Amino acid sequence: MRLGFSLPQGGALATPDAITQVARRAEELGYASLWTLDRFLYPVQPQTPYPGTPDGHLPEQMRVMLDPLEALTFAAAHTSRIALGTSVLVMGYRNPVMLAQTLTTLDVLSGGRLKVGLGQGWSKDEHDAVGVKMSDRAARADEFIQVIKAIWTRDPVEHHGKFFHFRRSHILPKPVQKPHPPIFLAAYTPGSMKRVATLADGWNPTGIPVAGMAQMMEGIRGMAQQAGRNPKELQMIVRGNLYVSPQPMGADRFIFTGSLDQIKADVQACQGIGADEVFFDPFFSPGVASTDQVLRLMEQLRGAAS
Repeated sequence: MRLGFSLPQGGALATPDAITQVARRAEELGYASLWTLDRFLYPVQPQTPYPGTPDGHLPEQMRVMLDPLEALTFAAAHTSRIALGTSVLVMGYRNPVMLAQTLTTLDVLSGGRLKVGLGQGWSKDEHDAVGVKMSDRAARADEFIQVIKAIWTRDPVEHHGKFFHFRRSHILPKPVQKPHPPIFLAAYTPGSMKRVATLADGWNPTGIPVAGMAQMMEGIRGMAQQAGRNPKELQMIVRGNLYVSPQPMGADRFIFTGSLDQIKADVQACQGIGADEVFFDPFFSPGVASTDQVLRLMEQLRGAAS
C-alpha cells in the first residue's frame, strides 16, 4: 500500500520554503504522493457548520489558504517523481472546461504525475460566492465529470448539456496520462457512491471507521459490476486527517487520532481492507506548528504501512 502526505497549504506554514522542504523530503523518504485541498472563504458566521469541529467553525489554520493547484504546481517544480493529488477540488467552484485545461497543464508540466480528487462540497457560503445552487450539486457533478473526460479523450470535442455548453472545438494539449489522469471522488451518500462506481477511477473517503469503509467500498464495487465495469479496477485512497496526541486515546477515538502507534494501527487496518493508498494531513493537529515538526512526523510515519 502506498503512503502520501499533504502539503503545508494553510495557516502559518503555507510558505514557499515549507512547501519546498515538505515536497522534497517526502520524495526522498519514498512517499508516493503529495496532496492539497480546496478552501477559499473563512466565513465569520458559517451558514453550513464545518463537520470537523464541535462548534462548526473552520479550523484557525484555514484563515490563510493557498490555491490547491498553484501549490501543487510549485511542488511539481521542486520534485521529479512524486505524484500530485487534490483531495478534493469542489466541482461547484469551477467551470470544467477551464479546469480541464489547468489540470492538463499540471499533468504535462509534471510529466504525468497528477491525481484528480473531486467532490460536491458542503459550504453554502462558498457556493453562494461563485453563484452555484447547492441543490444543483449532484446533477452538475455528473455533467462536470463527463465534460472533463470528453475534453481529455476526444479531439475535436463538443458538449451541450444542462449546465455547460461549447461548440465543436480542438482543446489541446491532452494529458500525458492515458486515457486521462485518474479521477477519485469523495462520496458518502448512495447517489455519490454510484457516481464513483460509474464515472470515476476510485473512492477518496475520510473520517470513516475502517469497517464502514470496507462495507461502503464493497457497495461501490457492486454498483460498478452492475454498470458493466471491472470492480477490481476501482482504487481506494484514504485521507487521514491526523490528530496526534502524546498519550493513547480511548476506544471511542476517531480514526487517525491518538498516539503514533494508534495512527500506525489505523494505517495497517486500512491496508487490511485493501486500501491502495493512505495519505496524511497533520496540519490541523495541535503541536504541529513548525516545518521541522512536520518533517519529523513525516519520518516517524513513513514505515506505517508494511
